[in-house]
Amino acid sequence: MHHLTLPSTCEETLKRAFGADLDQAALEALAIEGYRTAKLTAGEVARILGLDTSIAAQEWLAQRGIPLNYALEDLEADRHTLARLFPEPFARSSSRTPAL
Repeated sequence: MHHLTLPSTCEETLKRAFGADLDQAALEALAIEGYRTAKLTAGEVARILGLDTSIAAQEWLAQRGIPLNYALEDLEADRHTLARLFPEPFARSSSRTPAL
């Protein structure tokens, strides 16, 4: 594992702002920024932070005010997947589904 080398004055300032474990704070900040900018998936955030699942990572991110990365394209892909896996219920309800 790599560690940041900081001048002692910077280190003390950062510890006051982010807590004593700057390595963990930096790791969490990178995970948040990576997810926020869509460079990391929730699954990758989970692995980086040692969380069990991507759902746990999404909960962890939500607790920190980071919204779910879920675009309209994701919704459409999920709808197509569900329609393929469960064609009967979607065939009956597709005419009632409002357009987004």
